[in-house]
Amino acid sequence: MTTESSARTATGRGLTTGTLVAGLLAVCLAQIGLAIPATLNGLFQSDLHPVGSQLTWISDAFLLPVAVLELTFGLLGDLFGRKRLLVGGASLLAVGELVSASASGVHQLWAGQALAGLGAAALFPTSLAILAAGTTSPAQRARVIAMWAALLSTGGFIAPLLGGVTATYGSWRWSFVVVTAIAAASTAVSALFAVNSSAPAGRSLDIAGQLTIGLGLFSLLYAIIQGPTDGWSSPSIVIAFVLAAVFLAVFFLAEKRAKSPLLRLDLFRNRAFAVASVVSVVGMFAFLGTAYSVSIRLGPVQDQAPMRTALAFVLLNGITLVMLPLTERLLRTAAPGLLLGAGLLLIAAGDYWTATLPITDSAFTSLILPLGLVGLGFAITVSSITATAVNTVPVHLAGMASATTNLLRDFGFTLGPAVIGAVALSRAASNFSNSLHDSALPGALKGAGTAVLDEGGPLAVNGASAASPKLADLHPLALNALGHGYSIGFVVCGSAALFSALLALVTLRGRAADNSPEQKDSKPKICRP
Repeated sequence: MTTESSARTATGRGLTTGTLVAGLLAVCLAQIGLAIPATLNGLFQSDLHPVGSQLTWISDAFLLPVAVLELTFGLLGDLFGRKRLLVGGASLLAVGELVSASASGVHQLWAGQALAGLGAAALFPTSLAILAAGTTSPAQRARVIAMWAALLSTGGFIAPLLGGVTATYGSWRWSFVVVTAIAAASTAVSALFAVNSSAPAGRSLDIAGQLTIGLGLFSLLYAIIQGPTDGWSSPSIVIAFVLAAVFLAVFFLAEKRAKSPLLRLDLFRNRAFAVASVVSVVGMFAFLGTAYSVSIRLGPVQDQAPMRTALAFVLLNGITLVMLPLTERLLRTAAPGLLLGAGLLLIAAGDYWTATLPITDSAFTSLILPLGLVGLGFAITVSSITATAVNTVPVHLAGMASATTNLLRDFGFTLGPAVIGAVALSRAASNFSNSLHDSALPGALKGAGTAVLDEGGPLAVNGASAASPKLADLHPLALNALGHGYSIGFVVCGSAALFSALLALVTLRGRAADNSPEQKDSKPKICRP
């Protein structure tokens, strides 16, 4: 069966308007849910008083189920129908946001975000798969992927504005209430207008694969996030790293032997798909690590208004919308390696530039150009990654390919706050301790600063010293230490983007159409169901 006939069979009548709207609204909703906490980090710090790594866990409580369960939800959509997952995922996200809106402490906020992330884990791969399954030509597929990526960034564009407006004129809780309303609308649109599709041939549940990858990713992220708080050599962190290595190794062994694997490893025999997968992790780590660093710089560190953070995120995400017509054209005509490489080089340049800005510079104008470069790079990169990966497989594997691409992209997203938070806070704590020790401050004040640092970390010292006149002399030390830590974070993000750019430019050659299954039949191992 040809790819085009497979697409028509999957939906019965190609891509309908109702399905298009439902899929695009679903991915926009999922991205709004993912991005909304970043705008509110400063308010979480002042209202809920998280200590140590607790602030990082607010973002990663959402991201963790997304990264762990996307492959499974891609499989469930193939087996039981993608429309059901769109409806169920949006409903679950609505419940999670309501729990978050009513949170009385950081632990309830974690629970709400975890539930919302579980819903988003269903929406990310399913929205792309239901759209790709309905396309009937390479041109239409490129157009739909560009639209999907644009709505992904639309969610990232709307979320900070929503957070900034509601926090300025109400409370951060209203942000989650509004997301709940959007989730309810998405549920209704999918239930009423989406046309179901599935691809059950040769697919079945892979329990061993899901358990091992879930435990492996959770162990790895736990170790990275908790490392600065518990100590990198503490038994719990060492054990977590060991468990991560063991479970991930067992996962790959299980997938090789599984009759119907959660992840078909032969997909990675295609060079374009394999490179896009690596770039998905490393490149998206660079982007969300940048976004997280910006949110911490403007919020908890500089204590700027939420609308400032919102405007920064508009720069990071809004350019994708403006670029949509050009992106669609480039996906059809330009070499994938050139597109990916150019986008990632722009992200790297913006990160290195931002790293040079002193933490005492609170002028928003200083951020416009460097963040604009990062946003432009992301606009090019996110569409190119998706198109390069999904266009290398036939439509009957669209569910697995899109789920794999989303998993890797969102695993990179999850690593962003985790790794950058760990690096920046570790360096900030060390820098503050050294500066405090070498300072001429009274011994009692040094003792107070050390006690706050040990209890809540450098962000707690920064907040307490800004609020208390008795600790005011500690504020410059804490501010400079955090500025140094997050400058290193920007450098790490820039270096990751630079590595990804070089990898794409060196390994991906030829034009985008050369790698599409509609154009080539030279990869039978990938094209067999």
